[in-house]
Amino acid sequence: MTGEPIFRREGATFAPTGHARGPWDPGAQHGGAPAALLAREVERTGPGEDMLVARLTYEFLTPVPLEPLVAQARVVRPGRRFQLVEGELLAGETVVVRVRAVRLRRGELGAGQTARTAPTGDGPDASLPSPFPGPEGEPGFHRTGMELRFANGTTYGIGPAQTWFRFARPLIDEELPSPLQRVVAAADFGNGVSRALDFETHLFVNTDLSVHLDREPVGEWVLLDARTSIGPQGVGLALSTLSDLEGPIGVAAQSLFVDER
Repeated sequence: MTGEPIFRREGATFAPTGHARGPWDPGAQHGGAPAALLAREVERTGPGEDMLVARLTYEFLTPVPLEPLVAQARVVRPGRRFQLVEGELLAGETVVVRVRAVRLRRGELGAGQTARTAPTGDGPDASLPSPFPGPEGEPGFHRTGMELRFANGTTYGIGPAQTWFRFARPLIDEELPSPLQRVVAAADFGNGVSRALDFETHLFVNTDLSVHLDREPVGEWVLLDARTSIGPQGVGLALSTLSDLEGPIGVAAQSLFVDER
């Protein structure tokens, strides 16, 4: 994995490049980029060597600007079996994203575990590359930060979608993203790939993201089987089943603010 990274390390901050930009505002980041950055901070917050991140819940408090960010996290509930980690991203003195993560002790389970089967249908090699529309060559997390491949006859259009994701470039400098960072970056695309409304006429921005995992992901590809529903009062919900090449790994959910442009 080579090329300009999504973030550059500048002292104690992480400065986004154009590859972090989102689809809603040219001056704001896609939620998947800061989510991955904050997941990295959760992973680096000790002691967590024998722990699996089982849940991450993000709150996007304000559009995340294309400005240097400070990432920080701390263990607020230590333990040998269960830990709670809280963290935030700051732009200047403003908290723009918060996360709460549950870490559970890793172990070996014999009887009782669920058998894993690889996803049915098209794998990433048989799926169709389909970047988000926009000016040719314009950088953005959804265009140049991540690689998207639509599977099993789904496309970039209105309705449910099955989409494979992987990072197209390093997250920070030359640093390869971890499996957890790959998953949360992909999970934030659920409302976009399974949109129920048109980008040109409506906003459907997620204000949060919750990811639940029952095992550590493997490999560079993450599959979202996503669908969006819109309620009658301007609130939507995007739900995604998450898989890797070996089978299901968890679920993701996003609450959506919906409005006409």
